[in-house]
Amino acid sequence: MNRRSFLKWANLAGLAVGLPSGSAFGAAPEDAKPGASASALPTKKVASPETILLKDYRPKSIYKIPVTEIPKAKFPLIDMHSHPYAKTAREIEEWIKNMDEVGVEKTIILAMATGAEFDEIHRKYAKYPERFETWCGFDFTGYDKPGFGPAAIKELERCQQAGARGVGEIHDKGQGLRSGKAKAPGMHPDDPRMDSLLEKCGELGMPISLHVADPIWMYQKMDRNNDGLMNAYHWRLDNQPNIVGLSGMVDILERTAARHRNTTFIACHFANLDYDLGRLGEVLERNANLYADISARYAETAPIPRFAAQFYAKHADRLVYGTDMGVDKAMYRVTFRILESLDEHFYEVEQFSYHWSLNGFGLSDAILRQVYRDNAAGLLAARRL
Repeated sequence: MNRRSFLKWANLAGLAVGLPSGSAFGAAPEDAKPGASASALPTKKVASPETILLKDYRPKSIYKIPVTEIPKAKFPLIDMHSHPYAKTAREIEEWIKNMDEVGVEKTIILAMATGAEFDEIHRKYAKYPERFETWCGFDFTGYDKPGFGPAAIKELERCQQAGARGVGEIHDKGQGLRSGKAKAPGMHPDDPRMDSLLEKCGELGMPISLHVADPIWMYQKMDRNNDGLMNAYHWRLDNQPNIVGLSGMVDILERTAARHRNTTFIACHFANLDYDLGRLGEVLERNANLYADISARYAETAPIPRFAAQFYAKHADRLVYGTDMGVDKAMYRVTFRILESLDEHFYEVEQFSYHWSLNGFGLSDAILRQVYRDNAAGLLAARRL
């Protein structure tokens, strides 16, 4: 199942809505249930090459080359970017079973919530303290009124006392901050109104998972020159008024990190500089309190395996593993194939919703250890100092 389908199934506040699909926890489709007659199954129509739409394009590689299957990560890993996909105790236990099979030691649940909503999410996952850690959101109530800050800090402290160990995922795609259902249109992370709240996170030892912008294709014209059109159209931002562009949001991220040196920030999804890793490297080098997670940007970097591998080698100490794509074993395994193998020209359209082929990076053991676990473990342990 692709990420867009899973997010709709999960019905998470603040995440984008997608196409319907089955799930790791859902029931089988009607036409796949045992006992369904052949006559009851839908018949597929053969499309003319002249009428095939890009969204329906499903190429298959013709190359007779090695195919690497990696059922379990080479080293234990910490997933620094996931969400409360599992809703019941049974689903959480099934998730843990999947984690065991693929080698995930611990998963960070980015609840994006405060108040009773956070408490309920934390209550479910706190039963498994060795396997999950829950992070809260921000309360933006009254952000547009004088005196914003103290109440938000009070709720942050309450969430920490209730069990929150970090904050996230906080979004700003160019129109203002969003934390689950809480929104602050027009207020960005570098806004002075955010200063006391971000400083308090540093005092409390709570890292912030911050999502700025979206992939470059979402801002570009939806035309025949858009390289990521298949995916971009569903998440488009080119038609949004008064939006800060991707480059401007990266500037905001850097100003925020520079302004709050005692607070640790994790830029989600390569800070959406997957198309310009050189710039991301420069931003990381200038800001020692900034990390980047690699979640949900595997397909965006897999077309450039040599350059991406060089980036990992140079900045391996500042990257952390993440998924943000559900709980399926197949989902985890495709990330391992991209990171660990040297496979070439393979497709994962259903998972990533891009039409292009992917390639493996063949990262070294030393880099894999850092990205899979060591960086995250060090970041999480530093909170106890």
